[in-house]
Amino acid sequence: MKHFSKKAENSPDKIAVIFDDNVALSYAQLNKASIAFGNYMQHLGVDSSKPVAVLMENRYEYIVCALTLLRMGMQLVPINSHLKQAEITYIVTDSDAALLITSDLYKDVCKNLSLTILNVDDEKVWGAIKRKFESTFSVEYAFKQSEGQVLFYSSGTTGKPKGILRPVNDRPFGTPAPIEEFLSNYYKFDCQSVYLCPAPLYHAAPLNWTLSVLRYGGCVVVMPKFDAENALRLIDTYKVDVTQFVPTMFVRMLSLSTTIKQRYSQSSLRIVAHAGAPCAPEIKHKMIDWWGMIIHEYYAGSETNGLTAITPEEWLEHPGSVGKAVLGELHICNEHGVPEVAGTTGQIYFSGLPPFSYKGDERKTQEAYNEKGWSTLGDIGYIDAEGFLYLKDRKNFMIISGGVNIYPLEVENTLMSYDLILDVAVVGVPHEELGEEVVAVIQLHDYYNKSPQLANEIIEFCREKIAHFKCPKRVVFTTELPRLPNGKLLKRHIKDNLLEAISSKKEIKR
Repeated sequence: MKHFSKKAENSPDKIAVIFDDNVALSYAQLNKASIAFGNYMQHLGVDSSKPVAVLMENRYEYIVCALTLLRMGMQLVPINSHLKQAEITYIVTDSDAALLITSDLYKDVCKNLSLTILNVDDEKVWGAIKRKFESTFSVEYAFKQSEGQVLFYSSGTTGKPKGILRPVNDRPFGTPAPIEEFLSNYYKFDCQSVYLCPAPLYHAAPLNWTLSVLRYGGCVVVMPKFDAENALRLIDTYKVDVTQFVPTMFVRMLSLSTTIKQRYSQSSLRIVAHAGAPCAPEIKHKMIDWWGMIIHEYYAGSETNGLTAITPEEWLEHPGSVGKAVLGELHICNEHGVPEVAGTTGQIYFSGLPPFSYKGDERKTQEAYNEKGWSTLGDIGYIDAEGFLYLKDRKNFMIISGGVNIYPLEVENTLMSYDLILDVAVVGVPHEELGEEVVAVIQLHDYYNKSPQLANEIIEFCREKIAHFKCPKRVVFTTELPRLPNGKLLKRHIKDNLLEAISSKKEIKR
């Protein structure tokens, strides 16, 4: 049986979770906390007939709640903690959640919700649970154990968030979820693994990696929020051997001074995976130069309809690729759903894995599948002769200028190799003659370096690297580009602000 409760029996004193240097839970304590919380849920009359939502910052209680709900066979609904009240209301209503677990940090945005709310900062609730897991007495569970599943909601970067429904789980208790089994087998998680979780637990990747490491008896080091120097310090302090980042985190760490970089050792690292958003080749080369041949990459969505992965050795031979299919079968199709030959750009599809659907949105579900039953997340790319996938961009982000398709990702990757640029988003704005005009919205390392001359230099730099028609006709500087913690750019937000700024001749908003 693969389950954290089994580890609590065999190695009760082994540390399971470390949070912010202040909290360290052994497997015995984690198991007792989970049982005590599960018994409390049972007392409330909460069962697996309805989902339970969690809205919380990164903290050890988040992990206890997630593990408990899943061992009770429930459906866990993680909610993005950056959402506003109306968006939170939408998710708890759409998911039909019976209960919302939250903390003091979010009690104000939750106070008008019409469902039962459980606050882990309420002494009456968590105080009793904490006393039980800190005691030396055993705690017996009063609930039936079975494997639950997570109901993730899409990021909503191209529309309203949608619940991603998968086939009903029928795994026996103690059986890893397919994604947990894959992560363990591919990245070799075991009881010796020490995983650094640098991102919010409400996102699919950090939560899946955390659950997988604990399933196989390793240790999870959780950051309250990402900080570049603190990430290096934690890796050094706890001898972290596996972690995953998004490219913006790479950029932040690379921007640290040489003195800070040399202050901490990363020699314990064995696997550093990145995903969530495309990584500019220039940035990835710098990370490999710094940390060595341990920088892995994978491409997947919360839908888990397929997954590609690539090793650092493979990436150096196929720069820009996100790898070969390791879960599901990969296909590239044209706009009519006809498979394309190697080297031809088209829409990315996967087949061979259990189907998914979008809760309450039959039209979006139908749009995700072609006549063959293959599914897509709306991304564009091509496969080379050896089967390696290259991403071009999301279909919705493509710019059509003068009748020519322009993929912003290629332009963004080019601009990211310019030393003064920290982050960039390339979007299309309406143009009377061309249809759309390419505009680069740029965040500099130092905002006060902005000038019309620098804007022209950046455009000329780009024109030296790629075809002129792909290059920005205009550069707009901003103090900070809006990204979700999973690395995804909020391009709709950027474009709306850009259009407003252009029409009013103001600086673009954050």
